[in-house]
Amino acid sequence: MGVKRDKILIAEDDAAISRLLKTLLKAQNYDVLETTTGEGALAVISSHCPDLVLLDLGLPDMDGTQIIRSIRKWTKIPIIVVSARSDEEDKAMALDMGADDYLAKPFGSIELLARIRTALRHTRTTAEDEGIALHGRYEVNGLAIDYKKYRVYVDGRDAGLTPNEYRIVAYLGRFAGRVVTYKTLLRELWGPQTGSDNKILRVHMASIRRKIEPNPDEPRYIFTETGIGYRMAEEEEY
Repeated sequence: MGVKRDKILIAEDDAAISRLLKTLLKAQNYDVLETTTGEGALAVISSHCPDLVLLDLGLPDMDGTQIIRSIRKWTKIPIIVVSARSDEEDKAMALDMGADDYLAKPFGSIELLARIRTALRHTRTTAEDEGIALHGRYEVNGLAIDYKKYRVYVDGRDAGLTPNEYRIVAYLGRFAGRVVTYKTLLRELWGPQTGSDNKILRVHMASIRRKIEPNPDEPRYIFTETGIGYRMAEEEEY
C-alpha cells in the first residue's frame, strides 16, 4: 500500500494561475483538485475532503471571506489565501475569519510550497501538539519555551520575561509558522472586551525583543507582519 498523498484544492478562476499552481503542486507529488467558484469549492470540500485549500478571494460567485466563514462552520481544513488583494485590512480580515495564511500575488513558488508544508504540518501538530503535550517545551534556534515552568530561555539563559510577555511568546509558540493577528492576540490574552488598539502589543513586543533577540532590529524569532500581526519562526527558517 503506497504512502497517502496530500490532496490540495485550488479554488481559482484565473486559468493561467490555476495551471501554474497545478503544475507546481503535481511536481511536488500532491494530488490536485480544481474549481473556479466558491460554491464549487464548498461542494468539493464536502465531497472529496481535501487536506488543504488554496483560495482566491476574488471568485466570481462569492466573496472569499464568505467562503472562509462557510468552511469554518464545519471543518478546520487549512486554508491558504492566494489573492491579488494586498491591502492589510483584507489580509487581517481573511486571517481573523479563519484562514491559516495569506499570500499576495505575485508570489514565489518556494515561498508558497513552504507555506503549504507549514499549514499541513499544523493539521498534525496543533495548538496542543504532541511535542508540547508530551514534553511541555517548544524550541527553535536557541530559543526555548518551557510551558511547564512558564519560562522562556535563550541559549539556556532565562530571558526574564514578565507574565504578560511570557503569555505573548507562549501563545505565538503554539502557532509557530503561522500569522497570529493583533485582534486574535488581544482577544485571546486580554479577553473579548479588549479594544482594537495595538499599542499594548507593540510596547510588550519591543520589550520582548530586547530580551530574546540578538538584534531587535533584525528579529530571528518573532517576525512582524506589518499591519496584521506576528509570526513565530519555525526551525527550518534558519
